[in-house]
Amino acid sequence: MAPRREAALMLLLLVLPLASAGLSGYFGTKSRYEEVNPHLVSDPLSLGPGAGGSLPTSCTPLQLRAVLRHGTRYPTAGQIRRLGELHARLLRRAAGAAACPAAAALAEWPMWYEESLDGRLAPQGRRDMEQLARRMAARFPALFAARRRLALASSSKHRCLQSGAAFRRGLGPTLDFGGDEVEVEVNDSLMRFFDHCAKFVVLVEENDTAMGQVNAFKEGPEMKKVLEKVASALCLPMEELNADLVQVAFLTCSYELAIKNVTSPWCSLFSEEDAKVLEYLNDLKQYWKRGYGYDINSRSSCILFQDIFQHLDKAVEESKSSKPISSPLIVQVGHAETLQPLLALMGYFKDKEPLLATNFARQERRKFRSGRIVPYAANLVFVLYHCDRANASQQEYQVQLLLNERLLPFLHSNETTSTYADLKDYYKDILENCHFKEECELPQLNVTAVDEL
Repeated sequence: MAPRREAALMLLLLVLPLASAGLSGYFGTKSRYEEVNPHLVSDPLSLGPGAGGSLPTSCTPLQLRAVLRHGTRYPTAGQIRRLGELHARLLRRAAGAAACPAAAALAEWPMWYEESLDGRLAPQGRRDMEQLARRMAARFPALFAARRRLALASSSKHRCLQSGAAFRRGLGPTLDFGGDEVEVEVNDSLMRFFDHCAKFVVLVEENDTAMGQVNAFKEGPEMKKVLEKVASALCLPMEELNADLVQVAFLTCSYELAIKNVTSPWCSLFSEEDAKVLEYLNDLKQYWKRGYGYDINSRSSCILFQDIFQHLDKAVEESKSSKPISSPLIVQVGHAETLQPLLALMGYFKDKEPLLATNFARQERRKFRSGRIVPYAANLVFVLYHCDRANASQQEYQVQLLLNERLLPFLHSNETTSTYADLKDYYKDILENCHFKEECELPQLNVTAVDEL
């Protein structure tokens, strides 16, 4: 390495801790699980503050149903291609970049990502799942006891299958269940319901106009300011950069932290204010493609929601008949795109005002922040309890809901425990009137009209 370039890289490395301070809270769906549970940084098996439940000791868990997002993954092939394109531009300009230390240093950064990694589970992702399994077993020891049956399912994506296998390994040899990846049932109808919903695929997934707010924000004043700053730092003309390339540079900062636990030189390009803008860009996409932007985003998940309650119903009936619970543990591994629509269907993290390209400043304190909701290894857990000393028959069966291992208050009561009857009553319309086939049928008229959504 030339002495001048080496000096530039050393200078960049010295300012990295300052430059990257505070960025990790804004990585959206590429966030580490530790961002929502910081206590895991020092102790990966800690159950955290307030680990004890609020239920009386007379309540016994009957069934646990967990929907997980896969663990930390590598970038997709498309993201790796865009990063390679940006890195190649810096390499071409490196010879004359003496006055541009950031560009010179990033040109020296080793581009180690290969397209063959394409979204696959990283070693950290396996650890995410193994440690989550161990914490879950410690939190619910009666359910994760020896010889209890575990039903383990996954999306067909390799990262999910490997995450399921890693979760099983984390439980050790005590359960009566095989430990290899082939033991994980593939269930795309539940874990990738969005792929099977024609209305969503045609009118949202494959419809560029559906992402109008996202595209407008890319061209808006907030993104323009970030683009100008990055172009200046890299000594590149503005026409050689766009929002997608700047976003991939920001995501590389997030990937290096999540995958390798290092602060990447790419982080030096961004301030915390830049990070807030880029997080909002990511959240806009999640909102309009997986959240409250269009009704079909969440309505397509009712097939999963109803399946959860069908199994809870069965456990209640078995308990009432004094039969053993046939499915005490049901763990399913999917995607952020599995969990986000489900949480929207349930009404969580909904802001009074929709996320728009024009209201970035007003949304600074928004509830819908994807990195806080669906980071890597995100998990939504329903726990059904039988309570012996219930005051009334309706109180005999109670439910708790945990998101990322924290009790989530129910929307109908703002309490962290609900009777099963009250919970079913609150979601009665979804349970009885949301029919996947009907919801997902394409409208007969103008298939490009997002008003139909």
